[in-house]
Formats: sequence, structure tokens, C-alpha cells
Amino acid sequence: MSDNSVNRPSQQHQMSIDDAHSSVSVKYRSIWRRLFAFIGPAYLVSIGYMDPGNWGTDIEGGARFGYTLLWVLLMSNLMAVLLQTLSARLGIITGKDLAQACRAEYNKKIGNFLWVLAEIAIAACDLAEVLGTVIGLNLLFGLPLLWGCLVAAFDTFLLLAIQRFGIRKLEGLIVMIVMTIGLCMLLEVFFSKPSWGGIIRGFVPHINSQSLYIAIGIIGATVMPHNLYLHSALVQSRNIEKGIISKAEACRFNFIDSVVALNGAFLINAAILIMAAANFYSRGIVVTEIQQAHSLLDTIFGPAIAPVAFALALLLAGQSSTITGTLAGQIVMEGFLHLQIKPWIRRLVTRLIALIPAVIVIGLMGDSGSYRLLIWSQIVLSMQLPFAIIPLLHFTSDRMKMGAFANRIWVLILGWIVAILIIALNVLLVYQEVAGLLSKGGTASLIGWIVIVPVMAGCLGVLLWITFAPWIQGRKGWVVKKTLIDRIEIVAPEKDPITHIGVALDNSEIDELVISRAMSLAKIHKAEITLIHVTDSPGVQVYGEQMHDEHARDDINYIFEIAEILKRQGFKARPIIRAGKPAQEIIKVVKEEKIDLLLMGSHGHKFISDMLFGETASNVRHNLDIPIMVVKPPK
Repeated sequence: MSDNSVNRPSQQHQMSIDDAHSSVSVKYRSIWRRLFAFIGPAYLVSIGYMDPGNWGTDIEGGARFGYTLLWVLLMSNLMAVLLQTLSARLGIITGKDLAQACRAEYNKKIGNFLWVLAEIAIAACDLAEVLGTVIGLNLLFGLPLLWGCLVAAFDTFLLLAIQRFGIRKLEGLIVMIVMTIGLCMLLEVFFSKPSWGGIIRGFVPHINSQSLYIAIGIIGATVMPHNLYLHSALVQSRNIEKGIISKAEACRFNFIDSVVALNGAFLINAAILIMAAANFYSRGIVVTEIQQAHSLLDTIFGPAIAPVAFALALLLAGQSSTITGTLAGQIVMEGFLHLQIKPWIRRLVTRLIALIPAVIVIGLMGDSGSYRLLIWSQIVLSMQLPFAIIPLLHFTSDRMKMGAFANRIWVLILGWIVAILIIALNVLLVYQEVAGLLSKGGTASLIGWIVIVPVMAGCLGVLLWITFAPWIQGRKGWVVKKTLIDRIEIVAPEKDPITHIGVALDNSEIDELVISRAMSLAKIHKAEITLIHVTDSPGVQVYGEQMHDEHARDDINYIFEIAEILKRQGFKARPIIRAGKPAQEIIKVVKEEKIDLLLMGSHGHKFISDMLFGETASNVRHNLDIPIMVVKPPK
């Protein structure tokens, strides 16, 4: 089967992570060097699997239920490996990330709904990162939580600056951070001296109504929905050849990358839960906040190593996982909306959205409120999971989209088991929470019936639609739009389009070069020339044409003299003098005189004038639809 059956990205501006797309070479003879070249994307993804939200759910699970939820961590990790592998395959084979695929597959309303849900998930994740950074700063340096929020508002720009050095250096930094966090948690387990028999029994599945809440939080914190969007884009940073053999090798190497990175994240999460079980559950201590866990470690082990390692690992987890949210946010926005904004603006908006609930809850409820908010952020992540998983399963199982790389039947069955399990757990949790809220009566019950029940019903309707749509409306290939090169046709002009040339002069040294170019073009096209000058002295800017100061009189004499010189040399030329703001007046003259081509100097203004009146060339260029030649002075 040829590779032609596999869709490729249709337009360059629609590629995921434009600045890093195909930027990493994988063309090495040695298989080990090729494998190393593919290592990296899964580590960027894995850092989100050990963010502060995971800490909250892991500590809560270990302190309340001992080792009994270790099997949930293991199950979540296996789910993550499967889903991240499918996400990587989608990006490698189709050239689309998951957000772009959803936009191509669904109508605009469904696509916008999925975009909103993805943005909510990213904000929930960023909320966890804010709280982790704030709490880590508080534990290490004693910085008050609200002051920590101020630091968290700006700290992400440090990591954004690192992105400028390239995707490989960013991946290397993340690997170092993961190793540091792993070392810190290894020390925690060493000092905790856990029950190894209890750890082994913890991998036997067991759950009850009390542990369900935390179990779903663990799943939401581990199988993070926005990471599915992220991974499908990051794998496209490798310069993979178009043949089936090259793509098959890329899929294998990315699978290895995912297994190693995500199992590393699993070991770190398991270490956090084991530490909490060994130190708190065994002593009958109920932990309600991360700060409490830190202070208890300080009491149990002393202030030397364990508490410091705990706080340092938490701070690093919060800092590094911000990159995950930033990149995922860019990918989601560009993929669903085809909207590109600067990363620092995207980062600032997302961070401010996360800071608002953090500041409110910390201000009203203090430490315990921040911990509960951390847990709830992970519940929100879990609620959004089906809306990312089901499209991913549909896309990667469709031979029209994936060709020979479509999911095999056993992969498809495993994927749907994961999806059904997550949906079932979420429905059960939502039922418990909503039923509890409605049973309270009063304002809470009213809000539940008016807001929460309709929202949940709407989400369920959309979920059912994207689940059964392939069978209702049939599977379809994505329409590949023609590229710009495909659409270009050479058409001979019916007539010479340039009959009237406008020349904007500003009584500066650049005018000589502009006039020379205009004369050359006018001779070639046998076009007439209109000289345009706008008097823009401060007096004229205020009083208009009535202000005939010395500057205005010099300008009039200057442009009339040039017009006379051109006429003597056989050109049809006439001057036009205007007063006011140069850009506005030049635009008016061009439209009134129906000028076909405009020539301008790069600008005669200096620094202070630019600040006062603006740059003329840029403003004119954005408001006219005719060719504009901007002549720059020789260097």
C-alpha cells in the first residue's frame, strides 16, 4: 500500500508548533542515535503527569487509604501509555494534531464546544501549577500564599524564554527537572521505610464509595486531556520522511519514548502516595493540605533533608509543568480556531484565569482551601477526558485517515474499555455530587437545577453525538485543501495595469531616490506622475491648511519646483499639497486620484517625530489595496 492514502498537512501555516515543526533531524545511520533523536516529546508530556495536582490527589489517597490506591495509579499509567501512543501516531501519520483533527472532522458548533472544554481543562491544570508554585515557595522560603500568587503571575516567562533556544534544549531541561524530582522522591521513600507487603497488596484492585472521589481525581491528574492535544503536536517537531517505513520507525521510537517517560512519572507519583501512606496513614493522621504534610515530615524526620526535598520537588513540579500548559494552550487555540497569538500573551491570559480562583480561595479559606481547590482542579480534568479520548479513538481507527496505521482490533477494544471506564466513573461521580447538591435545598439546589443540570445535560448530548457520529453520518476523509502553489496560475494581463503613479515626498534626502525610481517606472509604463506632499508641522497639525507657516511655504515651493523639472523632461506630472496627518492624507489622495502604484521613502522622520506622528509607511500599507514600493536609503 502506498503512502498516498495518508493525509498530509495541507498548508504550512496550519502546521502544529510552526517554529519547531520538523526542526529536529532524525537522519542517522546508528539506530541508537536515531532513537535518541526521537526521545523528548514524551518527557515534555510526562512533566504534566507529576504536576502539583498529582501531589494533592496522591497525598490525599495515601493519607486516607494507605497503599490501597496504588492499583489506580498503575491503571492510570497504563491508560496514559495507550492514549499517548495513539496521540503520537495521529500526529506522525496524518500531520495533524488532535485539535486540528477535531476542527476538520466536526462542524463549527461542535468544534467550538470542544475548544471551550479544552481551554477549561488547561485552566484547571494551570490552577494546579499556580497552587503548587505558591505552596512550594511558602514551604521553602516562608513566602505568604498571596505574595506567592504575585510571583506565580510572572514566573512562567522564564521558561518561555528558554523556548527561544530550541525544542531540544527545552526537552533537555525538562529531563533534568524530572530526574531531580525523581531523586527527591526517592529520598522521601528511603526515609519513610514503607511496608513492602502493603505496597504489593496495594496493586490488587479495590475501591469503595469513600475512595471513588480520590480515585477519579488520580485518573484526571494522570491521564490529562490537554496532554493528548500536546503530544500529537510535539512529535511533529521531528523531520520524518514521508515513506511508510520511516513513519513506522517513528511510531516505534515514540512508543519507547512514551513508555520510558510515563513510567518514570508513574514511579514518582507512586513514591508520593507511598510516602503519604507510610508517614500519615500508618499514624492515623488525616492530611487536609500539602503544608500540613510538609510540617509533619519536618516533625517526623527533622528539618534536614526530607522536608526540603519534598518542598523542592513540589516547586520544580509546579514550575516545569507550566510549559505543558503553555504549549498545549497554543496548540489548542491554533488548532481549533486557526488563531495565533504571541506565546507570552497566551501564557499571561491563561495564568490570570487560573490566578483569580486561587487568590479568592486562598484569601477566604487559607491553606485548607488551596488544598481542596487543588483536588477539584483534577476532578475537572477527569470530566473533560472523554471529549478528547473518543475523537482520538475514532480518528486513529479510521483507515481513510490513518491508512495502514489504523488501530488493530485489540488496540481498538482496549481503547474503548478505557473510554467506557472513565465515562462510567465520571457519571457516577457527577451523579453523587449533583444529587448531594440538589438534596441541600435552598439556593444551592436552585443553582443546581438552573445551571449545573442543564450544563451536564448539554455535555452529555455532545458526548453522545461525537461517540456515535461516525456510525450515523459515516466515516469520511479529511478534505485536503489546495496549497498556495497548487492554486497559482500564470495569467497574462489584458492591459498594462500601471497608468498612474503616485509619489509621496517628505522633503528629505530620500526624495531624490524615490523620484528617480518613479521616473524609470513612468517611462516604462508611459504613466502619469502625481507628486504628493503632506505638510505636517505642529502648527498645521492643529490648525490645518489655514496655518501657512514657514514650513508649509517651503513645502509648497519644493513640490512645485519638482513638478516643473519633471514636465521639462517630458513627463506628465502634477503636484498635490495636503495638510494634516501624512498617512491619512496620502490614503485619501490615492483613492481620489485612482492611483495604480504608490512610491514612498522609508521615512524622513526621526525618533521624536515617529513618537509624535507615527510611521507613515506602515499605516499607508495597511489601508490601501494597490502595490506600494517603499524605497530605502542606501546604507
